[in-house]
Amino acid sequence: MTRGRLVIISGPSGAGKSTVVRELINRSDLPLKLSVSATTRPARAGEIDGVHYHFLNQSQFNQLREDGEFLECKEVFGLGYWYGTLRNKVATGLEEGSWVILEIDVQGAIAVLDQGGLDPITFFVHTGGLDSLESRLRGRKTEDEAVISRRLTTAEEEIQLMHRYQYEIINDEVDRAVEEIDQRLSRHRENREH
Repeated sequence: MTRGRLVIISGPSGAGKSTVVRELINRSDLPLKLSVSATTRPARAGEIDGVHYHFLNQSQFNQLREDGEFLECKEVFGLGYWYGTLRNKVATGLEEGSWVILEIDVQGAIAVLDQGGLDPITFFVHTGGLDSLESRLRGRKTEDEAVISRRLTTAEEEIQLMHRYQYEIINDEVDRAVEEIDQRLSRHRENREH
């Protein structure tokens, strides 16, 4: 069996990464598999452990972190909750021949890239500018003004790291963004097979 590939899809919060990834997995004929992150955040209504996240308490998470079990992990937006990518889950997926997608924030992506040796295919997904991102964040009506302001400041910093990625994807239309990512991944598969 051919070993899978690691695919990183990241970008600013509010850029529509989750929607793009969900549609990509539904439409692509590649053996794509989303890596399920671990978190200390409590499960929300309808969320299933192992499907949406691996829900851990703080001491479980801390132990895994001390043992080096995360490819990347961090506390997100100063809310006290930790998120991380479990190294063994990614390795298992790759060994099974899956193209494992890490849908992670920019800091997490840079942490994975800085480790070297994983040879991921990387996509930076954004809305095309801070104005469009701001209107998306406001349109969601899920965060207060302080959180929106913090997310926009973070996004501005993250855009400065776009050069670390192989591909820039402007998500101004989900279908087009999904198609572009799928085509680029398919080219990677073709190049690998020849």
